Amino acid sequence: MDQRICEELGIQVRNTPNAFTLPVADSVMGYILAFARRQVWMDRAVKAGTWQKIPGKSLSECTLGVIGVGNVGKAVLRRAHAFGMTLLGNDIAPVATDFVAELKVEMTSLKDLLNRADFVSVNCDLNPTSWHLINAATLREMRSDAVLVNTARGPVVDEPALIEALKAGTIAGAGLDVFEIEPLPEDSPLKKMDHVMLAPHNSNSSPAAWERVHWNTIRNLLLGLDIPIDDFESLKTRV
Repeated sequence: MDQRICEELGIQVRNTPNAFTLPVADSVMGYILAFARRQVWMDRAVKAGTWQKIPGKSLSECTLGVIGVGNVGKAVLRRAHAFGMTLLGNDIAPVATDFVAELKVEMTSLKDLLNRADFVSVNCDLNPTSWHLINAATLREMRSDAVLVNTARGPVVDEPALIEALKAGTIAGAGLDVFEIEPLPEDSPLKKMDHVMLAPHNSNSSPAAWERVHWNTIRNLLLGLDIPIDDFESLKTRV
């Protein structure tokens, strides 16, 4: 949305920030756990009649790199810290020093993060600086045994470049909740890749989060109409 034009036309623009932080962060950890512990692949093997013990890794042995240490990025890092992961962060904006110190996050360059992380989680906004931030060149900076997780916005990742990297073994896998074109086209090569986990832009799924968005939207509407909301919490209990 062009906020400058809206401002010129006197159109108020409001949002519902931080509404889906927790379910999205949970989804990131779900992808990381699935790839580290290999449950999805062992489940497929057992159901296919193969008793195969596929080697996994403990998260305490792994390094997580988070690109975009905003609300969601911080929530991901808090969860990963509880699992004993080594934590790397990258952001174009300063990150609170108390948060970094509390979780022992090493803020570093994008190149260094990609070089070192077992898992790379994309949690930045989509803006002119992040469009195709993950591209052929940055994918080559990742370790060949690393996994990319994108629950942010599809165009942050250059999808054709990612497909080529997955085909070539440049990286080991990907967990993708968002795509450049949604719904994901039927002929997308991603649908045929065994080392890729896909979801239909659903990492924000949570009844409680949806409820927060609905009420925050109503609150924004009342504010926009200059309707007093001093007793807004009481209003919620009466509806």
